[in-house]
Amino acid sequence: MLALPLYRSWLLLLLLLVAGPAVADTAPQPFNARYHLQVAGWPDADIQHRLQRTASGWQSEMSAELPGISGHEMGRFRLEDDRVRSLYYASGYSLLGIQRSYRLERDALAAWPDRQSALFALSRRAIDGDCASACRVHYLDHRGREERLDYRRVGRETLDLSAGRFDALRVEVTEPDEPDRRLVFDFLPRMPGLLLSMAYYRDGERRSHLTLTRLDAP
Repeated sequence: MLALPLYRSWLLLLLLLVAGPAVADTAPQPFNARYHLQVAGWPDADIQHRLQRTASGWQSEMSAELPGISGHEMGRFRLEDDRVRSLYYASGYSLLGIQRSYRLERDALAAWPDRQSALFALSRRAIDGDCASACRVHYLDHRGREERLDYRRVGRETLDLSAGRFDALRVEVTEPDEPDRRLVFDFLPRMPGLLLSMAYYRDGERRSHLTLTRLDAP
């Protein structure tokens, strides 16, 4: 993975939207969403995000593209007794002609979810409040390496966005080994997996900001 600020900010969004496999009862709903991402010192980017049903369960995917840079990520999962079971993961990017791709099969995902499947799991856990204070979560990164994060519910907010006015659940995510970094997410309680906004802070300064600009929910 190349450490350019814009691409890293998009990947960091994907990287930190993760959780362990235990979730509660909020039902999934298909959606198509569009986000606008602002990163200090880089051109703005739009991100497409889709959650859809499949023959085996659900599929969550994200993609982004701007001149010279593109990336995508997809995870398939199913719900078993209110638990998220990751089935398959694929991602890739192209950066100034350099291309990389990654895949994780079901056997590799037996213990911990991929980060797209875990996006849904984290938001669902936070929405249903199965963890009273700070919560430790585990996931696999795009190369299949186990990682860990902490998250906590902050409270409720009302957000006025270009996509509409929403009641949001705010969640803060931190890395145990990187105390100077944190992400603040706003989730839509009735629609697990959907982001309303995201802000990334480092050394007390906001470095990137993502907001929902369009939502289609069949």
